[in-house]
Amino acid sequence: MRRFAILLTLAIAACTGKPSFDDPSFSDRELNLEEFFSGDLVARGQFQDIFGTVRRQFDVTIKGTWDGEILRLVEDFVYEDRSTEQRIWTLRKTGPETWEGTAPGVIGKATGEEQGDRFNWRYTIDLPVGEGETARVTFDDWMWLQSETHLLNRAYMKRWGVDVGDVIITFEKL
Repeated sequence: MRRFAILLTLAIAACTGKPSFDDPSFSDRELNLEEFFSGDLVARGQFQDIFGTVRRQFDVTIKGTWDGEILRLVEDFVYEDRSTEQRIWTLRKTGPETWEGTAPGVIGKATGEEQGDRFNWRYTIDLPVGEGETARVTFDDWMWLQSETHLLNRAYMKRWGVDVGDVIITFEKL
């Protein structure tokens, strides 16, 4: 019976709605990724499993530079247990609204698309989960420009093709 309940929960979680560029936009703001992420930012976020349980919280300081071709983001994470992690993203604008990027741990290239006030960013990454251990997960990040200085990010995570949770992050441009 317990096994059935777990399988049913996973099946229901796999059916949850996700954002789409087909969804209506509720603002006339235009997200310009290279402008928003240039300079200093702070962010706060948390990871929740598919049952809604918060498993991890974190703060991030971000330094972004744009040289006209490459957007470089140096992200310094501090988790609630005081552990730290640094991720350095290198993003390249590949078209008027398209991007690709790399970072340590990312498998292949991340791809993204801007549309109005939204940005969708997809990638697979080996995330550290313990001392010397990693978990390969895929991210489907959706970002919405809330104001000139605030961006909301909800990232849907899968492992082995199954939803495992999501990450919610708020970014603030300083």
